[in-house]
Amino acid sequence: MKVFFCLVFSIFVLGACSARHDSFSRFESIPDSGWPYGDTISFIPAGLDSASSGNVSVAVRHSNDYPYRNLWLEVTYGNAPEFRRDTVDIQLADAYGRWHGNGLGPSYQISVPVASRVNLNDSSRVFIRHIMRVDTIIGITSVGLTVESPD
Repeated sequence: MKVFFCLVFSIFVLGACSARHDSFSRFESIPDSGWPYGDTISFIPAGLDSASSGNVSVAVRHSNDYPYRNLWLEVTYGNAPEFRRDTVDIQLADAYGRWHGNGLGPSYQISVPVASRVNLNDSSRVFIRHIMRVDTIIGITSVGLTVESPD
């Protein structure tokens, strides 16, 4: 009987170990020289459960060197040939220059929602590029993508 319970317990534990997840999070670094207008950051949200949907958020890490109050991003996501494109205005600072988000010292991070209940899987792609009215922006240190289950 003891062996039977150990076997059943082992099956439950192994069944809980799955390569599929209900969340994805990854950051890509931006070179110190800046983020050129034409550079697109690509993400492949691998390992997500294809049967469920998730909420998509974009996070930005920046330094005090960023010279603007906001950051305009174009976020394209989905599966070829059908992609959806959203424009996101991230307010990084208030009218007095105080940074929003969390930070310690000269580094700050802010996350904003992009879309909810989006079905992404291993063949999905997410592309992020800035659409500011300058060629190269400085002070952005990394850009991240988070996909979480809607609970």
